[in-house]
Amino acid sequence: MARFEFRLPDIGEGIAEAEIVAWHVAVGDAVEEDQQLADMMTDKATVEMESPVSGTVVSLAGEVGDQIPIGSTLVVIEVEGEAGAQAETKAEEVAEEIEAETPGAADAAGETPAYETESPSPLVGEGRGPLASASGKGEGDSASVSPQTPPHPSAASGGSLPLPQGEREKVLATPAVRQRAKELGVDLSQVKTDGDRIRHADLDAFLRYGSGQGYHAPHASRAREDEVIKVIGMRRRIAENMQAAKRNIPHFTYVDEIDVTALEDMRADLNANRGARPKLTMLPFLIVAICRTLPDFPMLNARYDDEAGVVTRSGRVHLGMATQTDAGLTVPVIRDAQDRNVWQLATEIGRLAEAARANKLKPDEMGGGTITVTSLGPLGGIATTPVINRPEVAIIGPNKIVERPVFRGDDIVRAKLMNLSISCDHRVVDGWDAASYVQALRKQLETPVLLFAD
Repeated sequence: MARFEFRLPDIGEGIAEAEIVAWHVAVGDAVEEDQQLADMMTDKATVEMESPVSGTVVSLAGEVGDQIPIGSTLVVIEVEGEAGAQAETKAEEVAEEIEAETPGAADAAGETPAYETESPSPLVGEGRGPLASASGKGEGDSASVSPQTPPHPSAASGGSLPLPQGEREKVLATPAVRQRAKELGVDLSQVKTDGDRIRHADLDAFLRYGSGQGYHAPHASRAREDEVIKVIGMRRRIAENMQAAKRNIPHFTYVDEIDVTALEDMRADLNANRGARPKLTMLPFLIVAICRTLPDFPMLNARYDDEAGVVTRSGRVHLGMATQTDAGLTVPVIRDAQDRNVWQLATEIGRLAEAARANKLKPDEMGGGTITVTSLGPLGGIATTPVINRPEVAIIGPNKIVERPVFRGDDIVRAKLMNLSISCDHRVVDGWDAASYVQALRKQLETPVLLFAD
């Protein structure tokens, strides 16, 4: 028998370490050649590590969430005969394949996207890694035991028994007690008392002991055990990027109200006659407006390399679209958004959102954005203060559309209004620029025919 050390290969130029986001084997497991061992996350992507040999797992490098240096031992596998020597050659081939396939390996000197997607990590109730046991109940876990119901205080002193079903109309209680019992959903005929009528103290005793069935008031909160969640994988990347953005960027947010009544009417008409084309949301119209107004405000469609002290103003709009997935927030990028109409944008929005949620985004769809839009959809909110997707310098957040009365001349009419937020990097963008830009957006959105004008 021999022992083969599977070392973490070089999985991308300039990458010094990778994070364990999931184990697929445990010590003592028998593994086959090419069987998946672990998922490792770098700044570029999540990479699956496969075993170059067949054998038995002897040791693992660490737990989920640990950072492992490139070249260090990840898994030790006990193999038979000459398999260990053959595995060395196999491991080198695997390393070359990984390096060729790793997203961003060839352009590691470029910017790291603010968010990445990853394969879903089996953190709870799945997988066979070191943390799998933490999600289950072992033999030593304490079982849930129903406490013995103590006797009602009045029972020891000769208190009355619950009234028979036919005599419930004879239950005596003050109006306040009756109202409280009604709100709690308590049948007063089941409440014991040692007096001539039910009092608040009797009701309290019933709630504590008398039901004998673990009574809980309707909608009452129930205590539960504290839950400890390790911040790993995508959640860690999001935390690191948000912390870096807030630490390095002096944010300011400007919010203005936009009347989208005409735009919503136009959207409804287009959807009613869309045929086989995708249904239009507000987002494609907003993106068209953004692309039409950015040429006059180039300082917003930019990326700031604060280490080099260089701002790059982009001549194209590569628009990031914040998307919530099961793995966390990702920002797929719509390339050359300025060249697409509302129908093309709607199609691309749907495609990228689906790919993000299925963890099938391509490397060039996950980075290089020049400005980002983040929307909570139907949740909306009154106003948002979005965090900039570094190294970009601006992020736009549409909020919920609400219907309210407004004055138009001397008349009061119903209007559909939406607050629009923009957060900017104050090192690059002045408040006047942000406010002026939102006013330009406002003109486009409140006069939607301009969105289709040449």
